[in-house]
Amino acid sequence: MAIAARLDEIGRPAWIAVMVLGFVVFWPVGLAVLGFLLWSGRMGMGCAHGGRWGRWKHDRWARFGHEGRRPFGRYDSGNSAFDEYKADTLRRLEEEQTEFLDFLQRLRHAKDKVEFDQFMAERRNRPQTPPATPSPDGEGQ
Repeated sequence: MAIAARLDEIGRPAWIAVMVLGFVVFWPVGLAVLGFLLWSGRMGMGCAHGGRWGRWKHDRWARFGHEGRRPFGRYDSGNSAFDEYKADTLRRLEEEQTEFLDFLQRLRHAKDKVEFDQFMAERRNRPQTPPATPSPDGEGQ
């Protein structure tokens, strides 16, 4: 892994160059390099992987006065009444979603029960066929 360590020292452009070169020489090599980069987290986008991009983005947001906010996801708008309304609305929507999923589960269960009851009724009502009796030559009828 000395090659990987050396490429890590150079940085992301070196890995991209190796990957492109791999695709040019023999496409499975480029695909393998791409898979390795994604699997190892070397091409991750910072925050989740703790890379340089995450630190740069954090510094940029702090520099422009967005310390209490996150660039992606939920954050305060600065209007407490609106933030309270938004939180209540999101909570209500999550509760409605849970209730709807429970309703769908009960509906599926009821449908399965009806189908099973129908199957059992058909099974009980079908005519009984007598078991095959062996013939004198040893074979069934």
